[in-house]
Amino acid sequence: MNADDFPTPDASVETIDPESLKDRIDAGEDVTLLDARMESDYEEWRIDGENVTSINVPYFEFLDDEIDDEVLDRIPDDRPVTVLCAKGGASEYVAGTLAERGYDVDHLEDGMNGWASIYEAVEVDRYDGAGTLLQYQRPSSGCLGYLVYDDGEAAIIDPLRAFTDRYLADADELGVELKYAIDTHIHADHLSGVRALDDAGVEGVIPEAAVDRGVTYADEMTLAADGDTFAVGDATVEAVYTPGHTTGMTSYLVDDSLLATGDGLFVESVARPDLEEGDDGAPDAARMLYESLQERVLTLPDDTLVGGAHFSDAAESANDGTYTAPIGELVEEMDALTMDEDEFVELVLSDMPPRPANYEDIIATNLGQNEVDDEEAFTLELGPNNCAASQESLAGD
Repeated sequence: MNADDFPTPDASVETIDPESLKDRIDAGEDVTLLDARMESDYEEWRIDGENVTSINVPYFEFLDDEIDDEVLDRIPDDRPVTVLCAKGGASEYVAGTLAERGYDVDHLEDGMNGWASIYEAVEVDRYDGAGTLLQYQRPSSGCLGYLVYDDGEAAIIDPLRAFTDRYLADADELGVELKYAIDTHIHADHLSGVRALDDAGVEGVIPEAAVDRGVTYADEMTLAADGDTFAVGDATVEAVYTPGHTTGMTSYLVDDSLLATGDGLFVESVARPDLEEGDDGAPDAARMLYESLQERVLTLPDDTLVGGAHFSDAAESANDGTYTAPIGELVEEMDALTMDEDEFVELVLSDMPPRPANYEDIIATNLGQNEVDDEEAFTLELGPNNCAASQESLAGD
């Protein structure tokens, strides 16, 4: 059923917006969610947290006038429950049927689509380069981006197409010109915002090494080769070629203080190596990743911060709320960074999660070989990112 096909419930049901729900979760409140999507959608992607109790009962279980007692028994009646679905229509109906039976319920505005619209900017406190560095965080998918600004200029690293207007508005509010939009690689889990920002007058930058994958718009972009630098006020953004996750993977060292590693290294894991050449090419890619980490990343000073393009549920944020960590700390906590090459390759090939949903279509779109409108683009990238080598944290205990 479409959202518009669900009848309006007789009982009045309050709505909670996605930002307010996240605030409750972040504040440590106990939150109970009734997810009314199909089981397959729920298993692939849902709202989780240490203080979140999540129950999956598909909406069709509530369509009969007489709801099965076994269904109702699964739903707590001693606490508030927030009902959610994909877009908000089914959840309003389900919440209404439960309210009629005395349950304390509300429903999530715009459902998981609304959850996917949350995008937060957090300042990186430990950044000590010129200007200010912000980390953009999309909790629904774990996508991370970085905005550095200084002396009236700014650059965004790994922007998302869905938030093109947000970057421009933020730059305007900060009183800076968004000078560069930079990608670390051809992403497989989200639609890049570099071309959209380039169309809006921002200089688009993609790795030179990524062009051979079939990029159709390379002539319209600035190509970043290893060692190239981009000035942002008094800050310098330097390209550091770090292949492995992809052959074109390029990190960016922001004023010698933070290395934006794309999908090469995360605060909780290292990259998966199979999204470009598949299983057959994964061993060679893993060896390439090992060399990049050992020779290009871990040779930087220990206090250099690492900031990946993603975080997973297994990641822990720093005291400032960002998913960043000094290289020295990661070396101490992540055995993968001190293994020999054969051990490393065996580890990263042993526990790879499912590939990101729609990743082949997303890659084709990011290469410019496939065109989609904004609504289809938003739908394509819904779900978890799954770009790390393991579903569990490789750092710490």
